[in-house]
Amino acid sequence: MEFIIYRKVERIAVITFNRPEVLNAANNLMTREFLHALKQAEADSDVQVIVLKGEGRAFCAGHDLKEDTTGDTLEESLVLIEELQETTRVMLRMGKPVIAAVQGYAVGAGCEWTMNCDIRIAAEGAKFGFPEARIGTTVTNAGTKLLTLLVGLGRAKELILTSRMIEAREAKEWGLVNEVVPSGALEQTAMDLAGKIANNPVMSTRLAKAALNQAVTESFEQTLERETRDAILMPIKGKDPGL
Repeated sequence: MEFIIYRKVERIAVITFNRPEVLNAANNLMTREFLHALKQAEADSDVQVIVLKGEGRAFCAGHDLKEDTTGDTLEESLVLIEELQETTRVMLRMGKPVIAAVQGYAVGAGCEWTMNCDIRIAAEGAKFGFPEARIGTTVTNAGTKLLTLLVGLGRAKELILTSRMIEAREAKEWGLVNEVVPSGALEQTAMDLAGKIANNPVMSTRLAKAALNQAVTESFEQTLERETRDAILMPIKGKDPGL
């Protein structure tokens, strides 16, 4: 792959955006390669956790405005948009937790991809935002829903409608990121966290992620019924057949 680095560290897949000369701004090929890497990690039974990061000074500075990321026809544009949206579907659907290790800029699609992750660790000084309204585009990757769930409707509207940026400390106060660490400790913090999760029984982790995602839109009764089903699915204590 040209713009994505994929490597495995024991039971952790590390996916790195690799266009540092443009702050890892996404073009069509990078998005396509990212989708391929996600599917590769999802299909690999040895991988239990994924860490997503950017090479160089940024996580991902959104779409590369110097490159044409739209198609020549409506049909071509739809295909490109659906490839982008599919990255979100894969991250939300897969049972394997995804951790974002964010340094520098995470804006536009970059910020949306961090929200697709289950846990977000940010380096001090990292910046988050949505420039779409200012440049005449729209938020994708389920960003409008996920941002609202994370920070609340009022703050979500403020961020998207004003296109203002917030730094890591404020992002943590708002609930957009889980933890803020010194820049030099970012990757190790993310890998240590991934290692802790990877030590859990596979089925337990998968059921927990799915349950938490579904609980957002379920009624209490639906949640209780699903928890009963999950409890029955769990193997005898101490024996985890995996999935």
